[in-house]
Amino acid sequence: MSLDTPAPQTSRSRRARARAQAELDRSAATARGVAERHARSSAAVGHRQRPAWRSPLTRRILILNALVLAIPVLGLLHLDQYRMSLISSELEALRTQADTLASALGTAAVRDGENGRQELMPETARQLLRVGLATTGARARVFGRDGTLVADSSLLAGPLGSVQVVELPPPDRTPEYLVWIEDLYRALRRLVEGAQELPLYIEVPEQTAGSYGEAAAALQGEHASRQRVDSTGRLFLSVAVPVQRYRQVVAALMLTKDGSSVDKAVQDRRRDILLVFGLSFAVTVLLSLYLARTIATPIRRLADAADRVRGTSGRSENIPDWSNRRDEIGDLSGALREMTQALHARMEAIEGFAADVAHEIKNPLTSLRSAVETVARVEDPEQQKKLMSIILDDVQRLDRLISDISDASRLDAELARGKSEEVDLRRLLEALVEVQRAGAEEGGPAYRLELDEREELRVEGIEGRLGQVFRNLIANATSFSPPHGTIRLAARRVRGRGRNDDSIVVTVADEGPGIPPDKLDDVFDRFYSERPKGEKFGTHSGLGLSISRQIVEAHGGVVYAENRPEGGARFTVTLPAS
Repeated sequence: MSLDTPAPQTSRSRRARARAQAELDRSAATARGVAERHARSSAAVGHRQRPAWRSPLTRRILILNALVLAIPVLGLLHLDQYRMSLISSELEALRTQADTLASALGTAAVRDGENGRQELMPETARQLLRVGLATTGARARVFGRDGTLVADSSLLAGPLGSVQVVELPPPDRTPEYLVWIEDLYRALRRLVEGAQELPLYIEVPEQTAGSYGEAAAALQGEHASRQRVDSTGRLFLSVAVPVQRYRQVVAALMLTKDGSSVDKAVQDRRRDILLVFGLSFAVTVLLSLYLARTIATPIRRLADAADRVRGTSGRSENIPDWSNRRDEIGDLSGALREMTQALHARMEAIEGFAADVAHEIKNPLTSLRSAVETVARVEDPEQQKKLMSIILDDVQRLDRLISDISDASRLDAELARGKSEEVDLRRLLEALVEVQRAGAEEGGPAYRLELDEREELRVEGIEGRLGQVFRNLIANATSFSPPHGTIRLAARRVRGRGRNDDSIVVTVADEGPGIPPDKLDDVFDRFYSERPKGEKFGTHSGLGLSISRQIVEAHGGVVYAENRPEGGARFTVTLPAS
């Protein structure tokens, strides 16, 4: 015997270790599942927790606002018309100045020569040029009849020969960043528009009238003007007019002036536009960031909160409340908060329903197991017959309970998917009463239907489910009604302030013992089991009234119970009228 006793102990130890190992495996699997959900939630939250400048919505707002501002500004920077008007004004001023100077030369620097021909006096012409162009900034050249250069205002006579006078450009005090912006703009403009199609301004060592087309035209008695650019892109304007005396062309006067004033005016205008654009762009960026912050940041925080709610199993995570914003973000925040609360309520209802179901199923299962264990040991046929009857009742009770539970669990989905239509409660109640009267047993209650023929009793809903509500209420009243009692069904239309506020009130009253005053609301709880005395145990699952309330509330109505002063209970259903 001493050798046999360790065997069962060893077997029990192995079973204990196996159970412990199974518990550890389940705990590890649960931990891995929690870790995976947390990792997925963290990854999703991290994906949304991006800096503001990386937000696609922020970038779109910035780009669109910048484009709206940049398009007209780029159009303003294209100042060709303004530039051409300045060039026309400069050429007109040069032409006026040339006409005045040519008239002075024709009067003071021309003399009568041999054979009656008018001759230009070079020295006098040089003096007149120096005096006449002292403050204009233009350069004057005089070409004789043969096209040779007679006088040049940029050449001064000295003891060692002629000295060329070149005016230095004014010091450039433009800020370096503006110079860089203007250089970039000019490069872009040359890239888009191409090089300007203007002749190149070149000063040859031996200048003649043939070197300049406008001077050659002036020797023919015409007024001419030209625009040229040098190798650096600087603009030069020139005007040539004939020098005449007694209508004889004695020489050609050509005035030349660089277009720095034109370029400076265009540059100043462009600079003003760029400065205004820079300030406007800075303000636009700040306003865009503010706008994006008021839109993108709340949406991102709402998304993060939704991820946290999804990734956690508790009820501690809440959606931020921005309902006081009174805009779409506030509406979204309120909707998400209500949705989260509804989900939490639904989860709690499912948890409670699962607990109630487990509790209700456990009772018949316990009774069934006891009967099955007992029937195997009982040899008396009568006792076995009684036990088999108990087993059959428990099986029927389980079948009824599972059917009602299945119906209750499908109810929400069916109500959500069901198509609402107009339901005539008058016709529905008449049909239900006819069915009850046809199946009434002897000594059972009578059914009385009270309807006003003049009232319209129509509601919007699912006819099958509304019929289920009134069948449950009638069945409940029948089970509590005394022999030869009367069950009264009544329906009426209650007028509201407007037609859309009307409601239909349906009552089902019996003459039974009534409901305990402290249980008037409890009767609608799941698996409530307050049944009449003498009724066979297990014939009702306790879900009928709970399902009825769920259906009525899904149709926007209310149902409640009360005791009648003359005795009995009355259930009242109120539904919105169509």
